[in-house]
Amino acid sequence: MVYDRIKEAGKTQEVLTKHSTLIRTRLGFHELSREVCSRLGTILLVMQGAPDKIEQFQQELAEIGGIEVQSMEFRNS
Repeated sequence: MVYDRIKEAGKTQEVLTKHSTLIRTRLGFHELSREVCSRLGTILLVMQGAPDKIEQFQQELAEIGGIEVQSMEFRNS
């Protein structure tokens, strides 16, 4: 969750680019209408790679003010 997309866009994009080899899929959502372009946004990432590298990436995102990182993990059985 990005609480201020406009303010945090540069830092967020920098971290996403730095760790781009870990990102399998990236989707971004925010409310948009003729009257409103919300500053609140959601980025959904599907990750691949070494767990320690993914953890470092999540930590760097979490250190950006105005970003909340949550995760879920699916494992093949």
